[in-house]
Amino acid sequence: MTRQKIKNIEKAAERIRKAVKNNERIILYGDSDLDGISSVVILEEAIKGLGGHIDVAYFPDRENDGYGINLKALERLKDQAPALFITLDLGIGNLEEVDMANKMGFEVMIVDHHEQLFDAPKAFIIVDPKQKEDGYPFKGLANVGIAFNLCEEILGDKISKSLRNSFLELAALGTIADMVPQVEQNQKIIEEGLRSLKNTFRPALRAFLEILGGGKVFEDSLPKIISALNSAESVNFINESYLLLTSSSVEECKEMAHTLLNKNQFKQGQIKNILQEVERRISQAPDAQIVFEGDPSWKLTLAGPVASIICNKYEKPVFIYKRLDSESCGSVRNPKGTNSVDAMKECDAFLVTYGGHAQASGFRVKNHDLDRFKKCLNDYFKKGK
Repeated sequence: MTRQKIKNIEKAAERIRKAVKNNERIILYGDSDLDGISSVVILEEAIKGLGGHIDVAYFPDRENDGYGINLKALERLKDQAPALFITLDLGIGNLEEVDMANKMGFEVMIVDHHEQLFDAPKAFIIVDPKQKEDGYPFKGLANVGIAFNLCEEILGDKISKSLRNSFLELAALGTIADMVPQVEQNQKIIEEGLRSLKNTFRPALRAFLEILGGGKVFEDSLPKIISALNSAESVNFINESYLLLTSSSVEECKEMAHTLLNKNQFKQGQIKNILQEVERRISQAPDAQIVFEGDPSWKLTLAGPVASIICNKYEKPVFIYKRLDSESCGSVRNPKGTNSVDAMKECDAFLVTYGGHAQASGFRVKNHDLDRFKKCLNDYFKKGK
């Protein structure tokens, strides 16, 4: 019996093989968290496995560039057109930006795992198990899990055991980092990837293991590796973790791994300070249906980790945001059995943009709508949804 595949994954693999064969320009545009970064790395290495190369790997800085495809990036990349423009871990909500990319002469392929809210972007190919009319039975893959499936499809029997294991190591870390349910195919990816991690050939992961555990995988070293890789920043669309994970220099990897571990330590201190303030505010309204807190001094990149910790502790939907001059941007985490995207869909009259998946998502709202957005969310979750 033929195993069912994600919609369009064969078409996407064929298009990438054609681009390599014809020596077309290829741009990979990934989210700047570990799920997006690891997706870019393994797809780039699959393309290299075919004898091809990518021309640009781009990662937006959520703090300054916003989430997803943005016009600033397109403006910088326009001289690269025509090119095959592949998005990873973003793009399904970028209707206007995809239209703009099309007009610039890019051929857009979206590889994403977030929910399709309304119409699909007018991309040449969309690979997303959550898009409408996709009958793939497992909808819970992290984006790197989809990218792994795509890489297997691209390489077919050309994929060696060692290369497949190398992909699985990153797929496991990205899957754990994105907090998707560790069941079915996700569980298999994690188990196989962590088993291979003990003997990894990737200099970046080898460096982390040597620094944290004398070359061995310890239970408490995994969260530290994931947190360090997630603490990287994108500056001018270049991401530190991407540079580390693609480096072949052992010494360079050790230096960069130390830098990210130190950066993560500082980040944990910042998170602790925000947590203390959020908990102080919660204590003033302990019976509230949701946690909805923001501040101009909080970094947007820390909103997700803070929301996760608060959600796990209080078992409530948590909306943490950075307040800017006229708008606020934030991250959402909520308990199993609730759906943050559905909640925001109900309240979208007050939102500029939003998106993500059921347990982890993000939003942008005008400041004058903050109170109305909060009230709408409270009303929604009071209904027990």
